[in-house]
Amino acid sequence: MPGKILSITVKVGDVVSRGDTVCTLEAMKMEMPISSMEAGTVRAIHVNVGDTVAYDAPLISIG
Repeated sequence: MPGKILSITVKVGDVVSRGDTVCTLEAMKMEMPISSMEAGTVRAIHVNVGDTVAYDAPLISIG
């Protein structure tokens, strides 16, 4: 389902662990924290706060 980016809690170069919250998405009037699926360094952020994103769209690259 599409959603709107409410916040981004990381920046490029940050080191994250699996399960860390990287952004918050609003969909169907609910706020959902989006967690990192892997540990690593944030390589790129593909969205901005306020963007509407499609289901399965890339949000943040971690490597």
